[in-house]
Amino acid sequence: MVPNSLAPSAAVLASLDQARAFDTKAIQKLDSAHYLHPFTDFKALNETGARVMVKGDGIYLWDSEGKRIIDGMSGLWCVNVGYGRTSISEAVYRQMETLPFYNSLFNTTNLPAVQLAAKLVEISPPQFNHVFFTGSGSEGNDTNLRMVRRYWDLLGYKERHVVISRHNAYHGSTVAGASLGGMGGMHAQGGLPIPGIVHIGQPNYFEAGRGKSEEQFGLEAAGWLEAKIIELGPEKVAAFIGEPIQGAGGVIIPPASYWPEIQRICDKYGILLIADEVICAFGRIGKWFASDLFHIQPDLITFAKGVTSGYVPLGGVLVGDRVADVLIEKGGEFHHGFTYSGHPVACAAALENIRILQEEKLVEQVHVETGPYLKQQFSALAQHPLVGFADTCGLMAGLNLVREKADPVQDCVLFDVEKNVGMICRGYMFGNGLIMRAVGERMIIAPPLTITKAQIDDMIGLIWLCLDQTMADLQGRGWI
Repeated sequence: MVPNSLAPSAAVLASLDQARAFDTKAIQKLDSAHYLHPFTDFKALNETGARVMVKGDGIYLWDSEGKRIIDGMSGLWCVNVGYGRTSISEAVYRQMETLPFYNSLFNTTNLPAVQLAAKLVEISPPQFNHVFFTGSGSEGNDTNLRMVRRYWDLLGYKERHVVISRHNAYHGSTVAGASLGGMGGMHAQGGLPIPGIVHIGQPNYFEAGRGKSEEQFGLEAAGWLEAKIIELGPEKVAAFIGEPIQGAGGVIIPPASYWPEIQRICDKYGILLIADEVICAFGRIGKWFASDLFHIQPDLITFAKGVTSGYVPLGGVLVGDRVADVLIEKGGEFHHGFTYSGHPVACAAALENIRILQEEKLVEQVHVETGPYLKQQFSALAQHPLVGFADTCGLMAGLNLVREKADPVQDCVLFDVEKNVGMICRGYMFGNGLIMRAVGERMIIAPPLTITKAQIDDMIGLIWLCLDQTMADLQGRGWI
């Protein structure tokens, strides 16, 4: 039973009655006939049919069958203030009634874009005084690639174009974004990465920290950057890009020693540092920006997702003074941008979203209350016989499913990759009313920032249940 304080409102219940009138099979048939989904095996989805989501309220979703689901992934890392925020809908409506669109080319601007740029400067680290708006994080990272190369060209270093990234990183799915990312499956399709982008190892302690303390491994993993710079030649390296915490790669939380050493190396060789905070920013880890938590001073920060809580698409780049001053004073026209850069409706949604985050002190709540509580409760999952390693940062968390536990954790016996154990576990999660994403055999969550301690308890209880069911399933198959 749902506690009364967490029960859906009368309006939600009324809409659910309407939702149950949907013909799910008919919707799935129409979906299969016409809608090509992102990152999807089209044939496999057509055989099973898509899950049809029809309503959201707070941390909950309901599907077309009336099933309530805890959204443990905030949509896709983005619904930070939760579903059903009427004030965001109203802000969007007012802006659409006033000025639904005008472009930011031709020496024009609009009030929401100006106000949002100023607000972002207010809440960002002190080196940022300028913002470049895009429609998504992918477009933001495309912008970074163009911007850093333009920066070095203007300074007379036209060979300084190489950007270093990391294996298993995710920086979007456009040609430049997918190239900057380190996902092998994406690189295998379309001849990626494009020239001038190279990759180093990721700071995954569970995977590669055998025989080392976390501090030692963090320094070693950061050292891979310096080795690559020396290999390529510092005169050719433009920038290093990294997610403070790798999200789509499986919530890879680096050791505390990692990012300060990355900063030292970037400073030593004078290369630009790009922090991709599409997932981490706007309170996800208990700070407005993860760069503050990890004590780095990036030159560029990519943002999207949580800036509007996903209500309207919006992304962009915070441009540090080091880069902005050169682009402004030496640059002339920057031949880059988008029709929807600074879209007034999206910016209006972002302004209201940030107001909610500030007035309800959600960032502070994650830092002092719900983040530590999730860490306490989630860490206990490591006691389950199927879990080899569990860690959190703010409201991001992940656990590794293993066939046999061991100490140290790097000695755990893993499942064969082709068995898709993570997807088996994910099936039980969905079946029991919880969205928990599978990245290989690592199960990850990133719930809305509005989640309460009681709701965290509910979520952890469901995870325990699903781990038990997964283990029973695997035992039945003879896999453990």
